[in-house]
Amino acid sequence: MQNKARNTLQVMVGHVPVGGGLLDTLPAPVVVQSMTNTDTADAEATIKQVYELWQAGSEVVRITVNSPEAAAQVGNIRRGLDKLGCNVPLVGDFHYNGHKLLAQYPDCAESLSKYRINPGNVGKGSKRDEQFAAMIEAAIQYKKAVRIGVNWGSLDQAKMAQMMDDNAKLAEPLTADALMREALIQSALESAEQAVALGLSPNQIIISCKVSDVQDLVKVYTELASRSDYPLHLGLTEAGMGSKGIVASTAALALLLQQGIGNTIRVSLTPEPNESRTKEVVVAQEILQTMGIRSFTPLVTACPGCGRTTSTYFQELAMQIQTYLRNQMPIWRDAYAGVENMSVAVMGCVVNGPGESKLANVGISLPGTGEVPVAPVFVDGEKTVTLKGDHIAEEFQAIVEAYVQKNYAEGGNLRPASAQKIIPIQAVNS
Repeated sequence: MQNKARNTLQVMVGHVPVGGGLLDTLPAPVVVQSMTNTDTADAEATIKQVYELWQAGSEVVRITVNSPEAAAQVGNIRRGLDKLGCNVPLVGDFHYNGHKLLAQYPDCAESLSKYRINPGNVGKGSKRDEQFAAMIEAAIQYKKAVRIGVNWGSLDQAKMAQMMDDNAKLAEPLTADALMREALIQSALESAEQAVALGLSPNQIIISCKVSDVQDLVKVYTELASRSDYPLHLGLTEAGMGSKGIVASTAALALLLQQGIGNTIRVSLTPEPNESRTKEVVVAQEILQTMGIRSFTPLVTACPGCGRTTSTYFQELAMQIQTYLRNQMPIWRDAYAGVENMSVAVMGCVVNGPGESKLANVGISLPGTGEVPVAPVFVDGEKTVTLKGDHIAEEFQAIVEAYVQKNYAEGGNLRPASAQKIIPIQAVNS
């Protein structure tokens, strides 16, 4: 069981609360967020991707605001999303010229719910303080949250140089890695202090200190959590592609979440060619759900397969049922209270099949190699029917649908079946 969540100030990002536990606020659930990779100047493409991320379950979406053309479209993006019924808060990712864009495009400043500021690239020398102040003043004027987002790849070089000089004079100097971690933490906390001194409320500030090494990330956030009450945004930056990025992000975030550290997370996956951007949302949700922190969608228990399961039937059914459940969640989320906690089992043979199926809300034990070609179905531990023939997939889906409508309608805003968009699973060839 994970440790109790760390108490923090609570920050409102639009209508989404982040953190809590201090100053008479209740701790909010860990928030899942994501980021677009479209050109924000292309409002149509950005609206489409933000909507897809929101449909997948992203509760906050960050967009790049790097040019006048991008800033000019932020208001149109917000209004376009609102017309689609998508109220997801937007975060503006600013670098180098954010102070100018917020001043020159008030519609952009108003339409965003949070500004992401990297202290390492808001300016150099005396301009740094001036430009940072301009962004904080915009957040004060428009009553927006701010993420002080420090990144190991863009640390304030002047600060780093001074710390290296000071460190060299110590009797027991820090190692290079330890010094880098301390520089990240100091940059974040000092920037937050500066923002508060400029008039920003402490409950408008979220902090992140991102690195690309798992152990460094854990050490940085563990120390950061002990030295501040700000909500923390977790993410392993430049996590990578495919299984490497998923494993690295999971390892880092799980270690911190287990300690109760982290109030909002993003899994920064490099998309494979033609891969949906929504994968990072799915991975973030599954990290939280498999740890027992939050539930987002019914998950499917399925065996890994062995010599007893030479047919791919159970694999195909497991994949298609999981896809079906995830696709239905945007519809079910508002209609069926608690459906995200439902468990489904698709098992491949008689060894563990009946036992695992009985433990799930709805489970099916498919025939393994050499077994009688029938599939018993269990509902809440009781065998209800045995399926056979060429339409097991469709019949099992109908059983899952019926279970949802019977068991999760109470407390939800159930709509008539005719008003629901049912997404059928593909037939599985036996």
